[in-house]
Formats: sequence, C-alpha cells, structure tokens
Amino acid sequence: MYRATPPTGTRRNRLRLTVLMSALTALLGSSLVTATAPQADTTKEARAAIVPVAEFLAECPYSHRLPDDPIIFPGMPGASHMHSFFGSTSANAHSTLQSLMTSRSTCNPAVDTSSYWVPTLYNGNTPVEPTGTTFYYLGEGVSDAVRQRIQPFPLGLRFIAGNAKATSPNDPSSNARWSCLHAGHVPPSKDFVTCPSGTMLESYLDFPQCWNGRDLDSADHKSHMAYPVNNGCPSTHPVPVPKLRQVLRYPVSGNPANFRLASGPGYTMHGDFFNAWPEAEQARRVNDCIRPKIKCGADGRPS
Repeated sequence: MYRATPPTGTRRNRLRLTVLMSALTALLGSSLVTATAPQADTTKEARAAIVPVAEFLAECPYSHRLPDDPIIFPGMPGASHMHSFFGSTSANAHSTLQSLMTSRSTCNPAVDTSSYWVPTLYNGNTPVEPTGTTFYYLGEGVSDAVRQRIQPFPLGLRFIAGNAKATSPNDPSSNARWSCLHAGHVPPSKDFVTCPSGTMLESYLDFPQCWNGRDLDSADHKSHMAYPVNNGCPSTHPVPVPKLRQVLRYPVSGNPANFRLASGPGYTMHGDFFNAWPEAEQARRVNDCIRPKIKCGADGRPS
C-alpha cells in the first residue's frame, strides 16, 4: 500500500507559509471591500445633497452708521441722510476700491470686503439695526442659457436699487418689499406692514443683473445696469451678472405707525452696493455655484 511521505521540516514550513498567505490574502481582500464600500456611499450621498439652486451668499452683520454715501456724495462726509453700513468696517464718504479691499469686513466670508448700505430704520427716534443681514448672489430671473453666461461683478462696480425719492407705493422705481418673518399670511407691501408679535419685519430688495459691459458707475448710479427683459439681458446691457438680493430682518413688530426710514416712508427703501470682492473668489463662486445651478453657502461650496 502506498503511504504519503510525511512532510519534512522544510516542507512543513512551506506548507504553513502557504496557508498563512492564503488566509492573509482573504483577510486583506475582505478589508478592502469593507473600506471601499462606505466611500462609494458617501459619494452618492454628496451628489444627492446638491440643491439645484443657482446661489452663493454673504452674511454681513451691521457695522456702523454714518450720514455718508460713497456713491451719491463721494468725498462729502455728512451730506447724506443716515445710512446703516454692512461689510467693510471702513466704509465712509471717502471710500475707494483700494480702501475697501484693504479693510476688515463683518461678512462671512471675510474675503468679501464690499460695502453694502441702506437708509437707517427708526422706531420713533430710536435707530433699529437689522439682526439678520444676508446678501444672496443668484442666477435666477434669466433663462438657463443666460445663466450659464453670467460673469462676476467687475472690481469697483457700484450701483443702487430702489428709490430714496419715491413719492408713493405706486412709484414703479420703488421695488423693495416689506414682509414678516414666519408670518406668510401677511401680504408683502412696498410700505411697512404690521407684523404679529413674535415675528420680525423683513425687507427684500433685488438689484439689477444686466451690465452695459463698460461703466463701473453712471451719472444716476443706475443707468449702467438694467433688469432682465423676457428672461434675458437687453442689447444695451448685454452682460449678465449675479442678481444681488438684499434680505434684512429687523427686531421689531406690531403697528408700524412709528416706523420710518432716514429717507422717508417704507417705499423709499433702497440699497447701495460697492463691489470689492477679490476677483478669484467671486469668479470661483460664479463658476461653481451659479452657472451649474448649485446652492452654495458662504464658503462658496455646496451647502
């Protein structure tokens, strides 16, 4: 009868090594499968988390008050009604692009050293500053084809939305809206509204989003910009830029009889913008958020 020859010491060691290698390969293979699976799941979750809204934003808390207007009355301190400033902490009548770009900012992201300002709101003779101050940069209001051509604001661009001299709520140049936070049943209005107790008075203002492609300002501080027509930019203002939406929330409610703006009634609400975003930072956000229609946070990443 044939009998297998017992393995020698060397053969036994080789056999043991072979068994160990097989076990180790199986173990490593199992670990690799386990390690890569969550990565695939995370990628799917990240894709699912993208919100299809063309938007990035800057949260810019109140900075200071001055009777200055660097756009309307440059170099003339005290020549304007009282304004509440957001963003650049150095903004005043003497502000220039260079002074804004080297200033500190209240904004998140801090790289946005632009200056935003509005007429101060008063309750009686007491100034009231907003506790919610969001400036959205949007790709809405135009067709998809136009949105994909949106360009960043050029450095130093400055312009105004609304009308400080509006004579009534029916004035077509008065385009700000007042509403109430968490009280959607209160219809929005061009003038102050009565907000229920526990809510806040809100102001919404959309800036024009078509630029003439040449001028950083104009005599009336508006003519170099235009609003879209039929979901596109008019031939006189062919360059689409982000729609700047100013949303302010004031910690007041109730009867608005004692409310007034430094410029007058609620329908005189207006906003001023002096762009001092670093070019690369705004260009990245336009390219990564607005053109592909992705909702981004203050860091310019999908939120």
